Amino acid sequence: MNLPNKITVSRILLIPIFVIVMVIDFGWGNMTFLGAEMPVEHFVGALIFIIASTTDWIDGHFARKYNLVTTLGKFLDPLADKLLTAAAFIILVELGMAPAWVIIAILSREFAVTGLRSILADKGTVVAASNLGKIKTWTQIVAISALLLHNIIFINFGLPFDDIMLYIALFFTMWSGWDYFYLNRHALLESK
Repeated sequence: MNLPNKITVSRILLIPIFVIVMVIDFGWGNMTFLGAEMPVEHFVGALIFIIASTTDWIDGHFARKYNLVTTLGKFLDPLADKLLTAAAFIILVELGMAPAWVIIAILSREFAVTGLRSILADKGTVVAASNLGKIKTWTQIVAISALLLHNIIFINFGLPFDDIMLYIALFFTMWSGWDYFYLNRHALLESK
């Protein structure tokens, strides 16, 4: 397994640590950071999420720079992104920090695209993430980070940046899903 794939696997391994920190009350209390009060667990969980998310850029950088792009990497990278963001979105709903309907729409798109990827893989095609898919992923990461951090940077300005980013992420999630299906519609229309 090459370095980029090891980095991707590390992202997957950080997911249970993130979930445990976010859902178990360790009794660490609350903290105030840049004007926002939040449980310490949320701050620590957000840091773990952000660290895990940055590995997406790091693994891609090494894969492209050293020509280490592999079929395994094309499979694992989007899977790791989906697992990490899905875990975070579900936790945000559980904590009452994101509306369930938005998260259901986002996760439905992720399952649908994963299904299409399976159909394409069965036909011998492995598709790497598109630029629109990458924008989708990063808007989701920014939205999740802002929500987990209780909007710390913008709370003093009265700007609901976290909520705005969540709806921007929803927009790009739906758009990239439509684009993915449109560009690969032949796979659904062909008979086997």
